[in-house]
Amino acid sequence: MILGDLLGRAVHDSDGVKLGRVADARFVVDGAPQQLMAEARLLGLVVSPHSVSSFLGYERTGVTQPWPLPRMLRWRHRGSFLVMWEDIAVMGESVRLREGFTAYSPELVGGPE
Repeated sequence: MILGDLLGRAVHDSDGVKLGRVADARFVVDGAPQQLMAEARLLGLVVSPHSVSSFLGYERTGVTQPWPLPRMLRWRHRGSFLVMWEDIAVMGESVRLREGFTAYSPELVGGPE
């Protein structure tokens, strides 16, 4: 599947309730080193109830300048969460999460504890 095709797709819980749309993806670079860098694997998807635009990385840093931009992006993505790859039950026309999934902060960088 191409990531660009996944962005913007509706995300539903196991009961079919719409939670938002796929706004971003989180990857972890932890595989064996290759010619240029280690392999990346998909950690999970960021679901946003209000916007499908990118966070532009502001959710993962303490960057506050220029002040209007990070403030606006954080407001647009309020209520967003990261769902781990293991919590995705079905990916098709929409994404369905498994029952009992865990919603993590989109600031999560290295994976759940």
